[in-house]
Amino acid sequence: MKKLLFALAVLAAAPALAQPSAAAAKLQALLYQIDHLYVDSVDDDKLAEQAIVAMLAELDPHSVYIPKEDLEEVNEPLKGNFEGVGIQFNIVRDTIYVVDAIASGPSERVGIRAGDRIISVNDSVVAGTGLKNADVIKLLRGPKGTQVRVGVVRQGDAAPLDFTITRDKIPINSVEAAYLAAPGVGYIKVSRFGATTSKEFSDKLEELKKQGMKDLVLDLQGNGGGYLRSAIEMADQFLGERKLIVYTNGRTTPREDTYATRGGQFEKGRLVVMIDEGSASASEIVSGAMQDWDRGVVVGRRSFGKGLVQRPVMLPDGSAVRLTVSRYYTPSGRCIQKSYADGLEAYRHERLDRLRDGELTNADSIHYRDTVQYFTNNKRVVYGGGGIMPDIFVPIDTTFSSNWFGQLVRKGVTNTAALNYVDRNRSALLRQYKDVDQFLAHFTVGPELDAELMKQADEAKIAPDSADMARSKQLVDLRLKALVARDLWNTSAYWQVINADNPVDHSFRKAMEVITNPELQRSKLAER
Repeated sequence: MKKLLFALAVLAAAPALAQPSAAAAKLQALLYQIDHLYVDSVDDDKLAEQAIVAMLAELDPHSVYIPKEDLEEVNEPLKGNFEGVGIQFNIVRDTIYVVDAIASGPSERVGIRAGDRIISVNDSVVAGTGLKNADVIKLLRGPKGTQVRVGVVRQGDAAPLDFTITRDKIPINSVEAAYLAAPGVGYIKVSRFGATTSKEFSDKLEELKKQGMKDLVLDLQGNGGGYLRSAIEMADQFLGERKLIVYTNGRTTPREDTYATRGGQFEKGRLVVMIDEGSASASEIVSGAMQDWDRGVVVGRRSFGKGLVQRPVMLPDGSAVRLTVSRYYTPSGRCIQKSYADGLEAYRHERLDRLRDGELTNADSIHYRDTVQYFTNNKRVVYGGGGIMPDIFVPIDTTFSSNWFGQLVRKGVTNTAALNYVDRNRSALLRQYKDVDQFLAHFTVGPELDAELMKQADEAKIAPDSADMARSKQLVDLRLKALVARDLWNTSAYWQVINADNPVDHSFRKAMEVITNPELQRSKLAER
């Protein structure tokens, strides 16, 4: 209780509120009376948090409370690094299985590699003890410079191996994939906009340009956003000097325009931006700016529709509130924030409504609440009020989906099957396939991998369904092939396989058609 009373006192003393508002005084008076008169003792912290959450629920879906103990974890993916040992892992048959040792990280430096099984941590047995992912993270993460001892079982070695790992800062990469998708055509997938995104993206641009990239497919599908500054810096790479990227405006925050600067790395060359219903916030800033300036062709499905800007507000006990302080607008003047007038639950389920209403499979099913027309640089009409509508719509194909496939993915069966298969065959596979291109061209899912999948499905108690299995065979094989590629190389290899022949989402194929079309150069849709 004292915590909330103090928080209210701090707010009441803020310069913008010279006198406590009647509402703040009313709440403070009630809390005081509860503290002194209520019949039973109360949990002050719990009551304070419930009051804060309830107040924020009356504002908008993106103003949220973050408890002190969760703050570091919430911010970590955007900060771009954490401190730990530097491995990606799965728990397979109650054992910690190393999927990848992050390049140049502390685990790789001491010789830990993909396929290793961690059986002990600091002399305590961890295999077969029922550890969950969160437990493993607590064991292996820790301050930079501290050490942790791990015991490892490695195929081909008769006895366990002992390693002492000195923890260090571990990068969280936001660029998941970057490769040449065709001669002269680069592909970059960005999964979030964090503190290191701008440098990662810049580095990948330079690498691909050295490999001969002239045009670029930028994949922002499923990218839920992140830092506004990182989105601005990415858009700046594509636009000429003094072109407006975005502006923000709020009740107490005056309009602030942000313009492109001189010397972007990719101001020339054709550009396609891929988005979908999971592309939000910072992703919409980039795709909206490219669309409004007719700098690139936007391909895919209507984006999420988040046009609100949050600012972190720290509370006295170390907890925080992400408070919406303004809206952002694309260069043409549209705010693409979708409506939240029907409440939080309706807002959260809006993407399911899109599927139910047919929007994900048919562009004619899309209905904007905001019918005000805005105009791009080449005088094309665009709309706000509900996400970025792509220039070229690509529907989801549900032909290959099934309940059986969904269970395989949700229960991690495809992951485990691929891990076990690679574990048994890693050396032979790397001898047979020198690089991802060879693997992509020649690897097929054979009887051994099929048998492993069915074995894992049986252990997960997923009943075989012949109709579903026949329907989803192509989709299952693609996922298995991509996971094998990831386990052999990296996440970029995973996306290279997924993009090559995706039977469910044809956005990449359409993006490649658009960017290699010679008519694009002369089209007003996307000027070079």
